[in-house]
Amino acid sequence: MKLNELLETAGYRTNSESEKIEIADIQSDSRQVKPGSLFVAVKGTTVDGHDFIEKAIRQGAKAIVCEHHKEALGVSQEALGIPYITVSDSAEALGQLASAFYGEPSRQMMLVGVTGTNGKTTIATVLYNLFSKLGYKSGLLSTVCNYIDTQPVPTEHTTPDPLTINQLMAKMVEAGCEYCFMEVSSHAIDQKRIAGLDFNGGIFTNLTRDHLDYHLTVDNYLKAKKKFFDDLPATAFALTNADDKSGMVMLQNTAAKKLTYSLRTLADFKGKIIESHIEGTEMEINGRDVYLHFVGRFNASNMLAVFGAAVALGEEPEEVLVALSSLHPVAGRFETIRSPKGFTVIVDYAHTPDALKNVLNGINEVVNGRGNVITVVGAGGNRDKGKRPLMAQEAVKQSDRLILTSDNPRFEEPDDIIKDMEAGLTASDRERTLSITDRHQAIKTAVALAKKGDVILIAGKGHEDYQEIKGIKHHFDDREIVKEELKV
Repeated sequence: MKLNELLETAGYRTNSESEKIEIADIQSDSRQVKPGSLFVAVKGTTVDGHDFIEKAIRQGAKAIVCEHHKEALGVSQEALGIPYITVSDSAEALGQLASAFYGEPSRQMMLVGVTGTNGKTTIATVLYNLFSKLGYKSGLLSTVCNYIDTQPVPTEHTTPDPLTINQLMAKMVEAGCEYCFMEVSSHAIDQKRIAGLDFNGGIFTNLTRDHLDYHLTVDNYLKAKKKFFDDLPATAFALTNADDKSGMVMLQNTAAKKLTYSLRTLADFKGKIIESHIEGTEMEINGRDVYLHFVGRFNASNMLAVFGAAVALGEEPEEVLVALSSLHPVAGRFETIRSPKGFTVIVDYAHTPDALKNVLNGINEVVNGRGNVITVVGAGGNRDKGKRPLMAQEAVKQSDRLILTSDNPRFEEPDDIIKDMEAGLTASDRERTLSITDRHQAIKTAVALAKKGDVILIAGKGHEDYQEIKGIKHHFDDREIVKEELKV
């Protein structure tokens, strides 16, 4: 693609130099630059791409996009001999340029983004499965796995970088996808990874304490989420959870069509739980009864969001409910494994205080005192330490037995993380709590303690099939361990 065409499509000014230059690809990582690349120097959270401009040129970059005039960059005279395009925000420019380079794929599909602390994966994945069930080719960008129609593509981040996003979306368009459903993390919004994307809808789930190691305050975290809705066009819809205290805040400044869903109050999409079972929930949604294979009030709320989004996209309510009733939970999200001895194990990704509270609420609604609830949980290393005692408090509050263990300790000592969690427990809480550093042993102990009618919750890792220790990922899958211990 000619550089001047690329710049014009992305909304940037061109000069005579740019007309002659053919761009082979776009890179923001100097290590990936090859002859013919356009290098976009982005200021990251730990490194600044402007420091690697000279290296990018040595590796064959044909042009540079950056935030400083070339004379101020301190590069060699030789490195000044190629075009420099100065922009006010190179992170924003990267998204715009990536979209232009890959043929603006987000404009060729209906794109819906899902943001919030909990529920993003479930809602995005169920929407993808729902629209596939309704006969549409669809794409998915999520924490668990990306999909181009039916083809799985492994994922590393909740929301990938702009180049990966647009590359995947271009493949979706090529495969004939009409819809794309995407998890939108607060990091991605703040770092402008979604710049240049044309959203047809946005969904807000909830907001509770998370990622404060990055955002520092809950207010900053909220503002990052809100920016997604502030930037939606008037042609899009903005669907929010009216039961969450931050729900209506998301709609304050959006130009999009405002829609609400609720289990508690009047809303565009109103739901009511009729009966809960360990295998699913009987619900009333907008006056229609439906049985769903999803458990707990939090999942009832998630399913309302899915229903609302599908109707907002023009689908018939009856057809949506029929298709929804045939779908099942996402891998590692309230995933149920039955023991031959009559107890149940639930594997869930819950890794925040609120997520734990929601999942345990759902379990206790079903158990209703007829069995014990045994919870196995840890907390991730090198992340928000303040939530560790809060997680232990939420877990012990709704469990008969609590086992604290390791999660992904990363570069921290697992025992130090467990001690941080123990700090949230009272003396009587500790009498019902075991601390077992080895996660396999912790799961094994929970299985040994369980009797007929009990429910074990193994929380924190869900779909993950690894443990990250001292920077190395070791294979570890909670579901595999459970099946091994249950001999199923």
